[in-house]
Amino acid sequence: MAVNKEHREFYQVDVTKGWETPPGYPAGIQQKILSGKLDPANRRGGHTRLLRFLPGTYSTEPFVHDYWEEVFVISGDLIVGNDEHGNGGQPFYASTYCVRPPGIPHGPFKSETGCLLLEQHYYDPQ
Repeated sequence: MAVNKEHREFYQVDVTKGWETPPGYPAGIQQKILSGKLDPANRRGGHTRLLRFLPGTYSTEPFVHDYWEEVFVISGDLIVGNDEHGNGGQPFYASTYCVRPPGIPHGPFKSETGCLLLEQHYYDPQ
């Protein structure tokens, strides 16, 4: 994966600050970028982020994007496939992993107790 990222050795991540709601996401879903820069407008780059769902938060529509995505559930419950009212879906818990290529619909998502995910998003090298 040819993605430009700054070299940083082990360092403590302050998980109390720096969270923001990504554009188009409900307010209870927040990200903290750890490294890199994803540039969807130019279809290049990539980033690693933490994504958290506050308890009871859900999205209502599936996501589809043109980059690769890898997701590892660190803690909590991530429920996949709920309806527009947050009902139903299949729950996944800590130590669950997925990788999906560009163009694959996924979600909607919810969390009843809250969850923390580690995600990587990146474009194929050109």
